[in-house]
Amino acid sequence: MWKILKLDMFQFFLNNIHEYCDAPRPWGLYFQDSAAPQMEALVELHDNIMFYLVVIMFGVAWVLTSIVRNYAATKSPISHKYLNHGTLIELVWTITPALILILIAFPSFKLLYLMDEVSDPAISVLAEGHQWYWSYQYSDFLNSDNENIEFDSYMLPEEDLEEGGLRMLEVDNRVILPELTHVRFVVTSQDVIHSFAMPALAIKCDAYPGRLNSVSVLINREGVFYGQCSEICGILHSSMPIVIESVSIEKFLAWLAQQ
Repeated sequence: MWKILKLDMFQFFLNNIHEYCDAPRPWGLYFQDSAAPQMEALVELHDNIMFYLVVIMFGVAWVLTSIVRNYAATKSPISHKYLNHGTLIELVWTITPALILILIAFPSFKLLYLMDEVSDPAISVLAEGHQWYWSYQYSDFLNSDNENIEFDSYMLPEEDLEEGGLRMLEVDNRVILPELTHVRFVVTSQDVIHSFAMPALAIKCDAYPGRLNSVSVLINREGVFYGQCSEICGILHSSMPIVIESVSIEKFLAWLAQQ
C-alpha cells in the first residue's frame, strides 16, 4: 500500500512539476524558474550581489566578535586612547560602504534602463484591472465581428479546479501568447490601483485608473506562468490571479482562429 502511494505521489509530481516551477510555492525562498531574458539578468544580478553581501556579513561579524572577545573589560581594563578613537578607521568604515553601494548601483541602473527599453513589439495586449478580475484585449487582432479579441479572466473557485490545478492561481481564461515573440503589455485600471505581476517573466507593472503603463517581454520557452495582483486593492485582493500560457506560433495561430 505504501509503495502504491509513493508511486502515485511521484506520478503526480511529474505531471505537475512544470507548473510548480512557474508558480508560487509554499515556503519558497528563491526565484521562480526564469522564462525571459529580463528575469535571467535579474537573477544573475541578485546572485552576484548576494555573494558579496554574504562575504561582508561574515567579515563584519568576525570583526565584532573579535572586538568583544579581545577588548572585554575583564581582559583589557585599561585601553589606549587610539583604540577608542581613530579618525582613519572611522573614515575607512564610512567610505568603504559608500564605494560598495556605488559599485552595486552601476549594474543595477544599467539593467533597470535595459528593462525599460521597449523594442518594436509584434503583439500588444491591453490588461485592465478590475475589482476583482482582469480583462484582456488583443488590439492587433480582430474576430469574426471585426472587433478586437477581448475577454475577462476570473479566478476559478476551488470546486471547479481540475486535477493538478493550483488553488487561488488558476483562471477560466488564460492569456495565450507565442514564444520567442516580442510582446508589449499595456496596463491600466478601471477602479482602484492594481499591479500586474508575473515573477517568472520579470513583470511588475502598476495599473492606475486613467493612466497607461507599458512593459515588454520576450518569453523564451513554452509553459504556463502564474502571477497575482501585487497591490492591496480591496478585500478580495488575493482573488485576481494572472495566468499566461506560452505556446508555439502554430498553436497561437490556431487559438486565434477559434476566437
